[in-house]
Amino acid sequence: MYNKVKKIKTAVFISGRGSNMESLIKSAGDQNFSALITVVISDNELAPGIDLAKNYNVPVEIFDKKKFDKSQFESNAQRVLLNYKIEIICLAGFMQILSKNFISKWQNRIINIHPSYLPKNKGLNPQKQVIDERAPFAGCTVHFVNEKVDSGKIILQEKIKVMQNDNVQSLSDRILQREHEIYPKALNQIASNMIRVKN
Repeated sequence: MYNKVKKIKTAVFISGRGSNMESLIKSAGDQNFSALITVVISDNELAPGIDLAKNYNVPVEIFDKKKFDKSQFESNAQRVLLNYKIEIICLAGFMQILSKNFISKWQNRIINIHPSYLPKNKGLNPQKQVIDERAPFAGCTVHFVNEKVDSGKIILQEKIKVMQNDNVQSLSDRILQREHEIYPKALNQIASNMIRVKN
């Protein structure tokens, strides 16, 4: 008898355009995908990703950083996550650094995507770092979030060759295309493992 795949309820945190969020929502629409994007939480009321999520009929909760400090944001987000029975959080262009306390509540259940081949080029503007260093390759990495920035256990990563005529923008565009491929793969992998453990 045919059984629908059980899906792990997932939240996406955004601060901006939400292109990685969109790739996750689209992938999660596949009946064989192991996660479902259940809610989007934004810390920026002007984030273009908000309307994008609404276009896919995904509920959006906004706790703007101008009105909510970090602890208020996190306590409101925690309430939403519990209400929606969320099991995984995906950070997708989310620009706040989460507190140690929040991360410990969600140990091994928060994942992030970073536009470099970690552990190389951590932090801000990794694409510029790659161009400035004249490095032969860049990359993107999906990893678990821990207390240190861009330092959690790596789930999936890909190298991207730097072309001779690359600038920061052209390299960033190529990395972003690859991010849209590997982030859903990594989420599906984590969600599938959670389902197996439960069974």
